[in-house]
Parts: sequence; C-alpha cells; structure tokens
Amino acid sequence: MKTYVTVSAAMLVGMAIGGFAVQGLHAQAKPPIYYVAEIDTANLDAYMKDYAPLAQASIKAAGGRIVAGGQAKAVEGEPPKAARVVIQVWDNEEQIQKWRSSADYKKAREIGDKLAKFRSYSLAGVAQ
Repeated sequence: MKTYVTVSAAMLVGMAIGGFAVQGLHAQAKPPIYYVAEIDTANLDAYMKDYAPLAQASIKAAGGRIVAGGQAKAVEGEPPKAARVVIQVWDNEEQIQKWRSSADYKKAREIGDKLAKFRSYSLAGVAQ
C-alpha cells in the first residue's frame, strides 16, 4: 500500500512541476515581429533576377523568413499601389535592424535602389 501512495504522490508532484514549467515557457515566448515591404518597380523581371535572390539570401542569413509575397489584392478599400508586397517574420526588432545594416543587404540594396522604390514598416505579432 505504501508503494502505491509513494508512486501516486511522485506522479502528482511531477505533473505539477511539468505544468509550471510549461506555463513558464509560454510566458517567456515573445510574439514575432512582421516586416512588411511594399516594392514598386517598373522592371519586375530585372528586379526578380538581379535583386530578389540577393535580398532573400541576406534575409535567411540574418534569421528572417519570408512568409508571403506577391501582388496585394483588395479585400476592402484600395490595395497598396506597389507592384509587390513582401511579408517577413523576425524574432525581434533588433534582428531586423541588424539585417538592414548588414553588408550583404547593403550590397543587395545598391542594386535594388536602381530597380525599385521601397516602403517598409514593422508590426508586432500577437501572442498566441
């Protein structure tokens, strides 16, 4: 009988500790930051060939991910006038600034600035 009580108590204590640990991990998780770029280009082919691969490689190397891209379609009101809209996801704002100041991205932007006009902004994600 003592064995059953000991095992049951140990299981309950283990479950309680596990529950607190999971709760603590959820509390530590920060929502992501979304970076939105509106890109207006007169020569989409050159943009996609000369700039996009360099920019995408720099994003990946800096820890960001592209989660959506293409021409925006209106659901309500006017869509952005840009030819392309790209959404990236990052862990934090500092990571975005580090990427934007990296040598790889600056090299890509030298090309990109000749091919397109950019407008970008960031948005805080919502905790899930």
